[in-house]
Order: sequence, then structure tokens, then C-alpha cells
Amino acid sequence: MGSFKSSVFFLVLYLLEGALSNSLIQLNNNGYEGIVIAIDPNVPEDETLIQHIKDMVTQASPYLFEATEKRFYFKNVAILIPEKWKTKPEYVRPKLETYKNADVLVAEPNPAGNDEPYTEQMGNCGEKGERIHFTPDFLAGKKSNIYGSQERVFVHEWAHLRWGVYDEYSNNEKFYLFNGRREAVRCSTGITGKYGVQHCQGGSCTTRPCRIDTATGLYKEGCEFLPSRYQTEKASIMFSPSIGSVVEFCTEKNHNKDAPNPQNQKCNLRSTWEVIKDSEDFKKTTPMTTQPPAPTFSLLQIGQRIVCLVLDKSGSMSNGDRLKRLNQAGKLFLLQIVEQGSWVGMVTFDSAAYVQSELVQINSAAERDALTKSLPTVATGGTSICTGLRSAFAVIRKKFSTDGSEIVLLTDGEDNTISSCFNEVKQSGAVIHTVALGPSAAKELEELSKMTGGLQTYASDQVQNNGLIDAFGALSSGNGAVSQRAIQLESRGLTLQNNQWMNGTVLVDSTVGNDTLFLITWTTQQPQILLHDPSGKKQDGFIVDTNTKMAYLQIPGTAKVGTWSYSLQASSQTLTLTVTSRASSATLPPITVTSKMNKDTGKFPSPMAVYAKIHQGSSPILRATVTAVIESVNGKTVTLELLDYGAGADATKDDGIYSRYFTAYDTNGRYSVKVWALGGINAAGQRVTPQQNGAMYVPGWIENGEIKWNPPRPEISKNDLQGNQVCFSRTSSGGSFVASGVPQAPIPDLFPPCQITDLKAKIRGDKFINLTWTAPGDDYDHGRAHKYIIRISTSVLDLRDKFNESLQVNTSDLFPKEANSKEVFVFTPENIPFENGTDLFIAVQAVDKSNLKSEISNIVGVSLFIPPEAPPEIPTPSPPCPDINVNSTIPGLHILKIMWKWLGELQLSVALG
Repeated sequence: MGSFKSSVFFLVLYLLEGALSNSLIQLNNNGYEGIVIAIDPNVPEDETLIQHIKDMVTQASPYLFEATEKRFYFKNVAILIPEKWKTKPEYVRPKLETYKNADVLVAEPNPAGNDEPYTEQMGNCGEKGERIHFTPDFLAGKKSNIYGSQERVFVHEWAHLRWGVYDEYSNNEKFYLFNGRREAVRCSTGITGKYGVQHCQGGSCTTRPCRIDTATGLYKEGCEFLPSRYQTEKASIMFSPSIGSVVEFCTEKNHNKDAPNPQNQKCNLRSTWEVIKDSEDFKKTTPMTTQPPAPTFSLLQIGQRIVCLVLDKSGSMSNGDRLKRLNQAGKLFLLQIVEQGSWVGMVTFDSAAYVQSELVQINSAAERDALTKSLPTVATGGTSICTGLRSAFAVIRKKFSTDGSEIVLLTDGEDNTISSCFNEVKQSGAVIHTVALGPSAAKELEELSKMTGGLQTYASDQVQNNGLIDAFGALSSGNGAVSQRAIQLESRGLTLQNNQWMNGTVLVDSTVGNDTLFLITWTTQQPQILLHDPSGKKQDGFIVDTNTKMAYLQIPGTAKVGTWSYSLQASSQTLTLTVTSRASSATLPPITVTSKMNKDTGKFPSPMAVYAKIHQGSSPILRATVTAVIESVNGKTVTLELLDYGAGADATKDDGIYSRYFTAYDTNGRYSVKVWALGGINAAGQRVTPQQNGAMYVPGWIENGEIKWNPPRPEISKNDLQGNQVCFSRTSSGGSFVASGVPQAPIPDLFPPCQITDLKAKIRGDKFINLTWTAPGDDYDHGRAHKYIIRISTSVLDLRDKFNESLQVNTSDLFPKEANSKEVFVFTPENIPFENGTDLFIAVQAVDKSNLKSEISNIVGVSLFIPPEAPPEIPTPSPPCPDINVNSTIPGLHILKIMWKWLGELQLSVALG
């Protein structure tokens, strides 16, 4: 256990190229260390679940080892056990491991019955995923006939998580035409099986032949490819690890480049093994010559939250009302954000450190109020960050180990000695959240949050942006049930002139409402405050703190669902309004918004990507209006509409993850990120389950020539999702990032259009090809591209590798639309053979006004299918019914029966080879 714990001390060595990842995973001598598998707090206590996790990882390790040609294995794993489970001597307190940085989450299915294993992937091909999701029933082996054994599926999901590969099957396009033949989407093509349709009625089910759509030449909806149970083909794990013979990833030699699956669409037709070989993991390892050891496990049980505020009170904190703003944000954290039962202490520092409060357990409002009185009120002296941290460690150690404790460090000053305590920080096992205030905060500050997995935030001196309150509002616990966490519903600010009004509304939806707080701040004098609940009743009772220049109102019980309205009037000054709440029920998951950047450092001219994940439990929320505001250290703000279109920066359509590229750098230094999300009427009824990146649901198997169907894949009814009311509002801090390499104005145009990733093609009518895609912009997904280049080829590899030499389509009448618009283009192939059975491949490239070119799009294929002419119908007279004896022999009837039986079996039993 000791070796595992020591490994996390060197997490900083893992952070490569500014990649923003909360994961603690490291690759050490071919073995993966620091893997965190967390059991969700809502999972009922069941010790066998821990053993199931151990068995899965132990059996997966040799499977991974052989599949990667003896390069990788699982070395050690931490299992996070919920706080409410019984304590045991072998359970120890976590260090840096939390639910927020867990690599695998084991949770109850939501909705019930959906045990599909999957991996969240926000980025592009080759980029690490976010998290693997399993359910207790899956880990217990109850779904192995459908998805495959737990250890094999774990390796499948690990490839998503660690190497950014994608699935080699498709739920959206299960079949395709190639050289005039119907093929099942699979990899490799050596996988054999049969086609069939299951028809169920009145409790009994039959298998029918698949029917052909005469318009497309493909099988009609409902047709399934059922793999043979026993095969010899070894690839591929990313198609279906449930097939017993499959022990390898597809390679360049056996990869099916023609199949319309996510791996081909997102990874430029490369095999999964090619993508893995391009990974940093592969480049820094060589095959092992001995068998790896079995994995070891650490059992870690979540305990009470222990947090110490370490607050800068140096002389520079008197600038721009920073100290008052610190008091406002600190009071929000102490009164509202930190959870009941937590232990909280406080240290202030200048060139020395001062203990303002030893650790106090928050059991009532009395402890919260007492802590707010310890916030600093005078700013003097220099800045010594390490002195403050050492004092905080001492405060915590008076009662507890520093393992798993948290420190919230705020500073606005420069300190060139901060690196002197890096080793102490690593050894402490504490998580440090950093808040950089103003333009001059120590440049090495973020290293503290990077090396400990803490949150890094930045707040400018622009009060109306409410950055400091947002930073403290984001500091809810990384552990515990989501129902206990504070959720920010609103965060607004406005500078008023001449007794203007600041008016607005806040939506309280049915998933929140407990412990709701309205907080208002001002810069000079108290404004007039009008607040009305959804019924129009005026809310009185604001507690006013004139010294800190804030007023707040705690709504008793559960706040009414609906639209709350506010009006604030003041003379020339800046006002802010913040609203936080908690879940209305321990059983109904609240709608949550979590936001982040793809990296914590941006190097011009590389774009950044901003993501916002909006979910209720595991169900995505769709059709939301999502806006990100990115503020530079200069105070300049850029507003981006985030989209869930599956184009541009967005990897997957309709997965509840909204994305956009950021290219509008204006200076070097820190940038803050804030996201607003607003729901729409009846959006719950529009929730769908897109193809998740996870193991395939196998519809059935061929055993001894017979089809054995699995239970049908559960369909999620709109009524199965609790809470049809999804009018909601949320705000979320996306942390901060640091930009470098930005030239002085005027900034040159070095950003090309983004790659088109959702190109689709269909044949319409007689040889007309209909193309659709989402328009890129002039700069990635912003603005308008200048023109498109469309090329075609009968060879998919020639089109990919020799795009500029391929035949160009005339696009003289095609003018690009604004970014994120839907493009449609219809053309007829010219100067290329296009006859019945011809396969034609198409790709698009966008060009901007500076002649910068995008990467070529995903390549799509069409196959010309001309249905045979139907023979003329010959009317057949009806025989006289009374003369027919059912037991009589009709000439030719026996032959017809044989023919129909043979035709049915022929269509059902086509083996794929």
C-alpha cells in the first residue's frame, strides 16, 4: 500500500503538454498506477462488489498485456468506498483520490435496467477520455452474455479512456454496401455470423429473414447481425470483446477501412492499433520480457471533509476593494458552499502566517457565523505563500492527518519562493485549490493545484464579472452524494448609472430548491432590493452586512418551483447577484452543469476547447442554451455559444456535452472561464440516448447453426425519466488557463477552419449524391469559411493519402454559410465511372480567406444500387375453395414449399467471410 501512496506524490511528472486531466494515472515501467475506481455513494452497501472490482482488474491485466503485445498491464488500483458503508481496519483515508478524479465510476443504472458500460469522451481521436461507467449488475457478471465478460469489457473501455480510440461497430449504420454486397459493420471482416429479425407477439418470438430496402439495397430496420459464438478471428477488441477468439486490436493489415463506424469517422480510417501506437504511452515503453505481476489494491474510505482556508492579507489586497470581495466570497463559502459536518479552519498570511481559527466542525449556523467573523479585515505586509501553507498543515495535523484534506489558497501577490515548499505539498497528501486574484498573482501558483489535483481559478478586478464569488462557489466537495453539493443557479453583475435598475429572473426547477440562498453585493451603498417568488409574493428578511457590502436571504424549506424575479436599484456603482441551492430530493438527481477547458495552458496559435456537461444523473440534457464567457487578464471578455451538434469541437452529437473552440487570444497570462446554461420547455421529452462509446450490445448468438437471441436492448421511454420539467438555469466555473506565445496586436490570422467531422452522403434519384455537413468557420468554428474543396475517388486510401491528386468536384455554386449552419450540396459524379455496384468515396476541405486549409473531413462512401426491374405481375385466378381438401396433394405445392423454405434459409444464413 505504501508504494501506491508514494506514487501519487509525483503526479506533477505526469502532466504533459498542459493536458487538463484530473486523473492520477501514471505509467511506470509498463504498469498503470494510480487508477481510481469509485463506488457511488448511492450504491447500497455490498462487500461482494469490492471483490467483483478486484476480480475484473486482476483478470483484465493479462488480457491487456497480450492485446498490447506485452507492453501494458494494471499495476495498482485504489477503490473508493462510500462514507456511509461500514468502516473496516483495512479501509484507510484517501489522499488525492476523490470522486471528481475517479477513472471508473460504479453507480446504479439511470434509468433502471440500463446497464450499458460506456466511457465519456469529450475530445478528438487520440485524446484521453474522461471516465468509465459500470453498474453493480454488470460487475456481478449478470450482463456478460450481452456485452462480454467484465475483464474483457474493461480493456475495451480502457482503450477509450487512455488512448482515445473509438468503437468499430455502429448502432446508427449497422450495414453498408461494398462492391455491391451487403456487409455488417464490423472489424475485422473475418468475423462471421448471420442476419435475422426477431419478431415477438403475444409473449412468443420467432426469427424472420431480413428484408431488403429496394431503394438503398440495405437491410431494413430491425435486421441484426448475429455473430457466431465460436470463431477463430482474433480482432477486434473495439468491435466486440465478447467474442471468445477476439484477443487483439485491429491493425493496419486487418482493419476494415470501409465500415461506417466511429473509429473510421473520427480517426481518419486508422486502425485502433495505429492510434495506440501514436500515444505517449506507447512511445515511452518497450515490450516486457517477463510476465507482469498481479495488480495490487488499496481500499480507501471517504471520510469527513477537512478544509482550511489560506487567505492572503498582504498590502496589495487593499487595492480595488479586494479584501472586501474576499470577505464576500469567503462568507458565501462558509455560509452556503461547505457541507454540513465538514471541519473548517482558517489561516491568513502576509510575510508571516496567522491562525484565525483552528478546525471547527460545522454542525449548525453558529459555527458558520463564527468562522465568518475570522475573515481578514486589514491588509498589510508582504507575501509568503509557503508560510501560509505550512501553518495550514499544522492546523490540520492537530486533529487529523493531512491525507485527503483540502486547502483553499487565495493570493493576489507575487512570490518567487513558492517552489520552496513543493516537496512538502506533494508529501502532505492534501488537495490544494488555487484562486489567483488580479493580474499579479504568483506565476507558479497553479503548479500547486496541478500537482495535487485541485481546482485552479482566476478572478480579475472586474467586479461585475463576479469572478471571485464564482471561484469560491465552485468549491463544493469532490466526494459525497451529489444531493449534498451546492449548485449555483445564477451569477450576474452589472455596473449601474444614475439610479438604473438591474432586473432579471432565476429559474428554480423541480430538481433543486433546498437550502436556497440569494446573495447581493455592492461597491458603494446598499441598493434597493425587490425579490418575488413564482406566485408574486415579495420576499423580505435579507440580512444586511454593511461592512462587507453584501446582503443575503436564505429561503426556508424548499424554494418554490418556477420563475423568481428580482429588481435591484442603485446609484452609480456595481452590483452582483448570486443564487445557490441544493437538490430537492436525495432520490431525484439534480440537473448539474460541470465545465472545463481541454487544457490548463494554451500556446498560441493552438486553439483551446471549452466543454460544459449538462446531465441529470447519467441522462444528458439536450436543447439547452449554453454560453461561455472567457475573460483575459486584461479584462477583455469573449462570449461563446456552446453547441452539442457533434461538429467542430463537439465530439458527439446529443450526449449532453456542449463544446466550442476558443481562438480569441488577446494577451498572455491567465484567463477565467464561466458557463451559463438555460433549459427549454419539455426538453426532457427530447432526451435520447446516442451511441455511447462503450461495449456493443450483442443482440444474440449463432450456436450450432441456431440463433439464440439475447433479451432486447432496453428502450428508454420518455416517461421513464423522472421530472419532465426542465426549465432550469445554472452557472458553472470552468476554472482558468494560462496562455503563452500570444503576439502583440495586430494578432495575425493563423487559425484555419476546423475539420468537418459529420459529413454524410446519400444517393438521391438517378446518380445524384446528396452531401450534408455542419459548416466550419474562418477560424475553427467561428466566422465563415471562404470556400470548399470537394474531391472524390473510387479508392478510400487514395482519397485519404492523395487528397490533392483526387478528382475535384465543381463547387462554383457552393458558398459557405456561417459556422455551425447546416450545409447541403448535391452533385452528379463526372469524369469517373459510376455504375451499378460502384463504390465512391468523398471528402471535403474548407479554406479561409487567408488560404489556410482545414484537415480533410471524415471520408464517406456511397455505393450505387440500381434495383432490378420487377417482373410484371400475372393475375392468378382464385381456386374454388369448397373443393380443396387440406390433406390433398396439389401438383407443384411440395416444390413451392421447398423453394420458399430454401429462399428463407438462404437470406437468413448468409455467412460473412
